[in-house]
Amino acid sequence: QVQLVESGGDLVQAGGSLRLSCAASGRSFSSYAMGWFRQAPGKEREFVAAISQYGASTYYADSVKGRFTVSRVNAKNSVYLQMNSLKLEDTAVYHCAAGPAIGTSRLHYNHWGQGTQVSVSS
Repeated sequence: QVQLVESGGDLVQAGGSLRLSCAASGRSFSSYAMGWFRQAPGKEREFVAAISQYGASTYYADSVKGRFTVSRVNAKNSVYLQMNSLKLEDTAVYHCAAGPAIGTSRLHYNHWGQGTQVSVSS
């Protein structure tokens, strides 16, 4: 089992940057692929970014490619999402997730955090 806690969400102006963190408790963090998803009000939860167990592979949604960077530090049981050039449409609750294999579907992940709010203003 792994428990996930996100942090770093905030209110930021369009064009600004934020760095989200996800801290994992439990053993064998490095055995999990990690993903970031987001959910805006009234919308489905959507894939944002993912990273494989040792960081060799990363995936990004087209909407964030070139602006967001996912990374991890296994020694700190943590995964990060650096978000630059934020847009109004990036406003959402951001969740990190852990699973046995990297993927872009929610079905790849079986452990979820509660989320952190990111709000982008004009």
